Amino acid sequence: MATALIGGLLQQGFKPADLRVVEVSEEARARLQQQFGISAVAAINQEIPEDAVLLAVKPQQMRAAAMALRVRLKGHLVISIAAGIRTADLTRWLGGHERIVRVMPNTPALIRAGVSGMYAGAAIKQADRDNTQNILGAVGGVVWVRDEADIDAVTAISGSGPAYVFYFIEALEQAAVDLGLTDVQAHALAVQTFVGASKLAAGSDEPAALLRARVTSRAGTTEAALSAMEAGDVKRRIMDAVRAAARRSKELGDEFGRD
Repeated sequence: MATALIGGLLQQGFKPADLRVVEVSEEARARLQQQFGISAVAAINQEIPEDAVLLAVKPQQMRAAAMALRVRLKGHLVISIAAGIRTADLTRWLGGHERIVRVMPNTPALIRAGVSGMYAGAAIKQADRDNTQNILGAVGGVVWVRDEADIDAVTAISGSGPAYVFYFIEALEQAAVDLGLTDVQAHALAVQTFVGASKLAAGSDEPAALLRARVTSRAGTTEAALSAMEAGDVKRRIMDAVRAAARRSKELGDEFGRD
């Protein structure tokens, strides 16, 4: 995700000198320096002149990263994209620092087609919101939520959502092969169907239910397929799956927030 953000920011007009990266892996540092021409160091070993600090580390590594960062913060805007890490816990680890925006992006950010849910605490001003939106907007759309608990829903819908789409594509591909098409044909048809339908939905002001209805002729093939899905209670099972992801997101927050 950090690599996607770096690439997006550079495409948006940022210069390599505008970005400084802390990366503990020597191999990853070399790759970032070669790919983007940016400065990458192994540890925070000097004052941080930049106004915004983006924390893109694994949730289980966040406490250690925050403890190393806390002595160098001078009122910086801190943007966290670590799943499950709540702002109250990050504030505590940062020694009371409250200028924090919490963000949940998703993997299509790698092709500048992501979407990020964002939550701003009480200490965040409009300029910080704008700054965060400019940074995450470099790799896709953004949606602000009012309550931090809503980030669990964002995680369940868009954070985990690409996996649901891939799962459905898998099913379409397998069905196509079972019906006699080749692997190549199955992949092309399944993927392009998702691409086209998504573009159609994105470009329309009409609800998905209406778009679906327009494809569904009475007693036709689409109605037969949807009737089979309704008989299997597919919609409810999808909703149950999303709720399970949201519950797990909350559980991770409880787990990672323990000192």
